[in-house]
Amino acid sequence: MARNTGQHRITRRTKIATGAIGLALAVGGIVVVTTAGDPASARADGADKSLFVDITTVRPNVKPPRQQGNASRGTFTVDCGRNENGHFNPDNFIAQPGVRNGAQHLHDYVGNLTTNADSTNESLAKGGTTCKNGDKSAYFWPVIRIDREDNKPNPPAKDQKQQRKQQQNQDKAAGQAPQVNCPDVASQLPDVPDQAEAEIQRNLELLDTQIDEANKRLITSQGEGGPNFIQNAILGPLKDKRVATIDRMAIAIGRNAPKPQGLERLAPCALKQGGNNNGGGGNNGGGGQLPDENDNNELPGNDGEIQRPEKAELTFRGSPAGKVVAMPKFLRILYGDAKVGTNGPKNARDSWTCTGFEDRVLINKYPICPQGSKVKRIHDFPSCWDGKNIDSKNHRDHIVYPEQNGQCRNGFKAVPQLRVALTYNIPRDVQVNGQYKVDSFPEEKHNPFSDHDDFANVMSQNIMNRLVNCVNKNKTCRE
Repeated sequence: MARNTGQHRITRRTKIATGAIGLALAVGGIVVVTTAGDPASARADGADKSLFVDITTVRPNVKPPRQQGNASRGTFTVDCGRNENGHFNPDNFIAQPGVRNGAQHLHDYVGNLTTNADSTNESLAKGGTTCKNGDKSAYFWPVIRIDREDNKPNPPAKDQKQQRKQQQNQDKAAGQAPQVNCPDVASQLPDVPDQAEAEIQRNLELLDTQIDEANKRLITSQGEGGPNFIQNAILGPLKDKRVATIDRMAIAIGRNAPKPQGLERLAPCALKQGGNNNGGGGNNGGGGQLPDENDNNELPGNDGEIQRPEKAELTFRGSPAGKVVAMPKFLRILYGDAKVGTNGPKNARDSWTCTGFEDRVLINKYPICPQGSKVKRIHDFPSCWDGKNIDSKNHRDHIVYPEQNGQCRNGFKAVPQLRVALTYNIPRDVQVNGQYKVDSFPEEKHNPFSDHDDFANVMSQNIMNRLVNCVNKNKTCRE
């Protein structure tokens, strides 16, 4: 576990000493932690003590929509670890593409091993992953830290920093080679009958293999042939292979259900130069500022002992209103709002609770859990997709939350809903003393209501198809 350095900044030196701390009953029965001293000094380095509440004083407030008769009740859980490999950076390639330290706070990453400011569809697709089933998706959220006065420094991890720089250079280079850009097939398939599931999975896997082979051919054949070489030698044959594969899938479905029509339009692929995000997030070129960051991943205003989640559960769920369709590859989804203080509460979400108290989720408060219970963050992502775009200008309009009854509004389709549940083993005295906090933009002052999460789907079509079938057939699957 990474720890902060012993180099305390001015904000740390002005931090009030921990004095007589107790719990006091506030109006309405909510318990808050109070401390003597100047509140402004406390806010400068740690979270405001008034942002901590006793979870046992919060009434149950989680009311899931009623499940309809054709609801998709299955779950699909992906095991991507707990960031045991120490993949951290203060970047966000979705909201701030190409900008180093664009987040100004540190992110925990699981899944894709290459995720940083310069990530593109191409570099993500080429990257490795921590997920046991081969899911290359990027999952990332701000770290939690314990901020005590008695933190002791660890030796600087210079080797780790050098490895991170080397990886960033490799990731950037990976996005420069030309790639084929093919329409997503899995997201366009109807509900697959059980009898056809195995054949559909084989053919989706074959589609991925065909794309990989074409990309390798693009690299090995550079400089060959005339102006039509790529079309005649790579894109044309790839289209023919995809036509045959997609046709086999339509026939397989048609044996036990209505045969899908028009899938042949998904066969042609185009050439695309690396280095483009293929989304609505703007330019993803290099540049930006390097983070003011030391070897132990400490950023100004975001210091303390990083807490690795005890559990990091990534679960995709169905829709209470009906079946779900596949997510398109490279779909970007945001949860919450990292700048709630600036933008207002419209996109912020209630994220905090304790284990055993999941029926009550707090609004902009850090929980103080009873003995035997642990701090937990629950992030439920939007799940109604516009059916067309993998991103949008504000990174939100293309995928939104269902209505209160669980239905998607007109023109939107239900896709599997991602829930990221993070459990932390934070000592209870730290909770009572208000000494843990989430990394944030400086102006947010560790406001728990600024908690957020990011996801980019880089699953193979085969994995996505397994996910959709599991959810729609009301199974419980773990990979």
